[in-house]
Amino acid sequence: MPARKKIHAVLTLILASATFAGCTAPGGDAKAVGSGKPLNIAFLAASSQNAYNKSIYDGAVKKAESLGNVTVKEFDGSFDPNIQLSQLENLQSGQFDGVIVVPNDGVSLASAFPLASGIPVVTITNPIGPDILKMENQVDGVLSTIGKSMEDIGRVQAEGLVEHCKNINPCNVAIMVGYLSAPLDVAVAKSYNDVLAKHSNIHVVSTTEGGYERNKAMNSMANVLQANPGINGVLSIADQQTSGIEVALSAAGIDPSSVYLTGTGGTADAVNGIRSGKWKSTYAAFTVQRGEAAVDLLYKHHNGEEVPASIDADTLGPVPAWITSEVLKANPQFESDWNG
Repeated sequence: MPARKKIHAVLTLILASATFAGCTAPGGDAKAVGSGKPLNIAFLAASSQNAYNKSIYDGAVKKAESLGNVTVKEFDGSFDPNIQLSQLENLQSGQFDGVIVVPNDGVSLASAFPLASGIPVVTITNPIGPDILKMENQVDGVLSTIGKSMEDIGRVQAEGLVEHCKNINPCNVAIMVGYLSAPLDVAVAKSYNDVLAKHSNIHVVSTTEGGYERNKAMNSMANVLQANPGINGVLSIADQQTSGIEVALSAAGIDPSSVYLTGTGGTADAVNGIRSGKWKSTYAAFTVQRGEAAVDLLYKHHNGEEVPASIDADTLGPVPAWITSEVLKANPQFESDWNG
């Protein structure tokens, strides 16, 4: 073989080998990173300033980057259902191939369905439809729902408080939702009260709102303590709020470890609080994993694969979602990947 042809054959073999290697992901996965059709996703946050939403968005971006041909663009709902509804209605199918939404109000968003653009939607935390406690899809156009019924979460939180109160009479309890008029918060408060009402030693002395953030919750709790200094437990819908509640208790000269403190989210503050004994529990949301799962669902659907109509968020984490000191002792290496 002439030298020039021999060199050409060798180069061809090298290029073919490199191309073949590039089609195989590490670990023997034959599906290449970046294989499949490009996918542009709109991420409709309830509020882009909220740490919970940000953590879900971070998970979505992380998954998109790992796939290699997926983009995620965030839209800020500013905790305003009307803004989010307008954003959803105005999405154009030519620009986006899928939508992830963390609803401010899943009931009101239902009026936008089916979307004129026909873009598939994955909803996280709150379902879209008339029943805010039903995780199954309720309207045409919702591809999948990722979450856990807040009725179930509220019941577990309240039952933990009941156990704490079993030898305390009276056991004075405060409830802190995010917003008193929001449908989801109303449902959670009802779930709390349904459990607590069965126990005559438990007295709900206050129901207030913390706005899903630390400072507002701290101020709200300070006001509660002025009228009710003998608090035995606080049920909070969000870990960010519980962090503020802890500060308010300490400022009032109350040892947080003497009060039943719980929240939802599974933040780093919550995990550290449980390990220190200042908190009793948190119901983890596995937020980063929710964002990753949502992108994965849209990616598979976009490439013609079947996807489940709903995902129980409890199954996404490395530990049980109801995190207590016993869970952390059994999983000493566990650390939360987000904070409020």
